[in-house]
Amino acid sequence: MKKLLLLTAIAGVFAFSNVSAQNVKGPKLGVGADFAIPMGSLSDGYKFGFGGSLLFQTPIAPKLNFTASAGYLNFVGKNDVQYISFNSNGIDIQTGKNPNAGAVPVKVGVRYFIADKFYAGGEVGAAFLTGDGAATAFAYSPNIGFELPLANKNAIDLGVKYEGWSKDSSIGFFGLRVAYNFGL
Repeated sequence: MKKLLLLTAIAGVFAFSNVSAQNVKGPKLGVGADFAIPMGSLSDGYKFGFGGSLLFQTPIAPKLNFTASAGYLNFVGKNDVQYISFNSNGIDIQTGKNPNAGAVPVKVGVRYFIADKFYAGGEVGAAFLTGDGAATAFAYSPNIGFELPLANKNAIDLGVKYEGWSKDSSIGFFGLRVAYNFGL
């Protein structure tokens, strides 16, 4: 985890130090709504996820932006599933509603503009799981999307991604992000 944080800090310093040397569009801050469709074993206990996020991006080369993002996702638990319960008598396997689960993903990455408005990218970082099972997992997320320019350097950002979280095992989901990017 310490190596990941160090790598993030170095990437941030590199990104900000190179911005002044580039003759490209300026930085943006996006505020978005996120939606998740659980895949694999995550779909066994959860119906869907929703939340919000902030994504900062700044140019580091022509067509290439550095990104940093943070957000919150809430996964809605399914009814009539088996889950493990801990009580004074030991471990119990019960059937009922799986409790909702929350996560705070924090990631850095790059976004490359393939064409004028279309991009592909990827991010890595950490997902901080909240609640009783609080833990930290490695997070990775390849993505593609479209930025629709508006007036005053602003844009509507529509993106899709696959996001995976890995600790002792891996879980993942397909995501959709709809955001409003403010030109800074």
